[in-house]
Amino acid sequence: MSNVLLKNVVKNYNPGKARDVLRGINLDIKEGEFVVFVGPSGCGKSTLLRTIAGLDDITDGELYIGDAFMNDVPPVDRGVGMVFQSYALYPHMDVRANMGFGLKLKKMDKAEIAKRVDPTAELLGLTKFLDRKPKALSGGQRQRVAIGRCLVQQPRVFLLDEPLSNLDASLRVKMRMEIAKLHERLGATMIYVTHDQVEAMTLADRIVVLSPLASGAATNLEQVGAPLELYRTPVNRFVAGFIGSPKMNFLTGMLDEIGAESCIVKLDTGSLVKVSADASSGKPGDQVELGLRPEHTVLLDHPQADSIITGTVKLAEHLGSESFIHLEVGCAPFTVRVRPGTPAKADSQFDIGVPADACYLFDADGKAFKRTEIFVRKD
Repeated sequence: MSNVLLKNVVKNYNPGKARDVLRGINLDIKEGEFVVFVGPSGCGKSTLLRTIAGLDDITDGELYIGDAFMNDVPPVDRGVGMVFQSYALYPHMDVRANMGFGLKLKKMDKAEIAKRVDPTAELLGLTKFLDRKPKALSGGQRQRVAIGRCLVQQPRVFLLDEPLSNLDASLRVKMRMEIAKLHERLGATMIYVTHDQVEAMTLADRIVVLSPLASGAATNLEQVGAPLELYRTPVNRFVAGFIGSPKMNFLTGMLDEIGAESCIVKLDTGSLVKVSADASSGKPGDQVELGLRPEHTVLLDHPQADSIITGTVKLAEHLGSESFIHLEVGCAPFTVRVRPGTPAKADSQFDIGVPADACYLFDADGKAFKRTEIFVRKD
């Protein structure tokens, strides 16, 4: 079994003197799942990975791998393999020696090492590079060597800590595809850490969203779910603002009218916006925040436009296949995706069509109101 279970895990590097880095982490990772930890810098995602690996001790709580209690088990006996952000290859060793070094330390004979290294090198497309030193490899090839060094250990759980952050943009895309194919071939349990939510959305079976631990908060685990679940139904403002690219727009206002399936929000700018959300837990006059993704806005002639928001154009980005107009609505920045080449002159007024079922609504504490409809764009 290669499932991973965390129960009420807490990590504090200075117990009693500084606040926790992780608190109240409850997570059940199934065998064969690809789970991605995401969050901004300082949220504890790498720390959580290191506690699973055994490189950092757990301050409180329980960790199980394959149903075995692991809190006091040394890293070498946990059955996990880790790929670090830096390649950490030995420069004086060739690829074959780098991949097999961990097996050599375990006193495995040369023939057995070769039986593991050669097929792994073939799997990763490294066969013709086995006699090269790391300095003769590209960044992507070095990363594959680091992954291969982990694979030959035949771990029950693979841990990858921002493995693509040192690569250029085009190579990251290529390596993402290779890692996805590798997971499909192996069917192994993989836990992957990244700050890049695009990587998370494209690779994960489930995403774990972490935030920097706020004072007095019960946990910094915000939400766990499939990529589209987090995109469509975030539980709070933090998740809504983190998942999606470009990021969700937010405008402040108050509840004006509350109906059975929808409500009217009066923005601080004075605009009235219809929202398909159940706001029955609130009352007229309550402070709220309206969320709207750039890709969910429409032009005024669109049949799905239920409300209008007006902003001042600050910048227009025409990217060929799409255009982004960066506005200022009141004092808030606001980005919209529009038809390619849509004219927008700097400092001019720009009207935005807002579908009611494209809106997200959050209360004063950042908790999401339940949406009564999920937006499907009809072009």
